[in-house]
Amino acid sequence: MAAEKSRILVVGGTGCLGRHVVAASARLGHPIHPRARQGHGAVRPGQGGTAQELPGRRRHAPQGRPGRPRQPGERGQARRRGHLHRRGAADPRPDQARRRHRGGRQRQEVPPVGVRPGRRPLGGRGPTRSMLTATKAAIRRAVEAAGVPYTYVLAGYFFCYGLPGVGQVLAQAPPVDKAVVLGDGDARVVFVDEADIAAYTVLAAGDPRAENKTLHIRPPANTLSHNELLALWEGKTGRTLERVHVPEDAVLKQIQEASIPMNLMLSIGHATHIKGEQSKLGVDPASGVDAGELFPDVKYTTVDDYLDRLL
Repeated sequence: MAAEKSRILVVGGTGCLGRHVVAASARLGHPIHPRARQGHGAVRPGQGGTAQELPGRRRHAPQGRPGRPRQPGERGQARRRGHLHRRGAADPRPDQARRRHRGGRQRQEVPPVGVRPGRRPLGGRGPTRSMLTATKAAIRRAVEAAGVPYTYVLAGYFFCYGLPGVGQVLAQAPPVDKAVVLGDGDARVVFVDEADIAAYTVLAAGDPRAENKTLHIRPPANTLSHNELLALWEGKTGRTLERVHVPEDAVLKQIQEASIPMNLMLSIGHATHIKGEQSKLGVDPASGVDAGELFPDVKYTTVDDYLDRLL
């Protein structure tokens, strides 16, 4: 008899990554409890709203009760029954973590960020440090202090942010004749498709090898520098691009002067394309596991495949 699948609560179930986690959970047979801010479509960073239940939840209602109206207080009951929380946002206070853990064995999965919060000195500047790494480090400390089983997922640059402009941090379309390069363009960057992050995350949810570990998602074919990425694009288009290099001091000045979300994107770009934060991260067997080694059958999308869609 097959083991019961873990229930998965997805906070931010319509976001850039959350919607893929919902899809992967359904595909792999997990009962899902998706939550999203009020409104329709993907929720972008900085938008307000209150947590609401997604319409799609009724298709994955727990205990074989599809379409049953949610009763008062049921959201808290669902959290107590759930086995895994995929966190899009979180209250880092230890008492919140203990309340979520009480009543059943649950696994916390903190979503990916470009650098490893709370484990090594951070190279991120400005909003990357204050909005991302500091918050996630606080969540990590609270989860571990509460004794909640966890899996931290450490992925690289999301395709949806890093590749539409072929590595250009602020561009939303491929370059035509010139490409803006932060620094010298030689820092190695890990690019990962959001659907692949979701697949590895959900697979890890039910795998004891990933419990109380950091899951590193580093597809070998997707680790390349900005210069290598541009060369790959030039080979596909047959056009040679002029590189416009932006030195580090100019990038730091732009981070200080820009507003959200531009300063956040520049700050992430500084950490990855100039400081090479991702290339400095190794897998410590005592605290981490490699997603490719745990789940070698996952056929991930390559950067080369994605660039073909832009032609």
